[in-house]
Amino acid sequence: MPCIEVTAADLRARLDAGEEVLVLDVREDEEVTAWAFPGALHIPLGQLGTRSAEIPVDRPVVVVCHAGVRSAVAAEALASAGWAAASLSGGTMAWSALGPAG
Repeated sequence: MPCIEVTAADLRARLDAGEEVLVLDVREDEEVTAWAFPGALHIPLGQLGTRSAEIPVDRPVVVVCHAGVRSAVAAEALASAGWAAASLSGGTMAWSALGPAG
């Protein structure tokens, strides 16, 4: 079953509304060093299996990566394991295209 996707505009609206959404960034360390997603929990995709205990189960999770491919893999795995997880469609590229918040 394909993972659920959310758009960058939808995620921004949810965060702006104060919804308790965990943003999980599965990009590699060097990608996060270049640009960190604001307020995100960073767990590289390759470490997700061993670090999943760090991800709260009591709120929705939106997984992000650069373009949306790795986040879709991660969101599908998390959803299969019981998390309410979705992937950010278009990744950080789509988020950056929205421009500054506010």
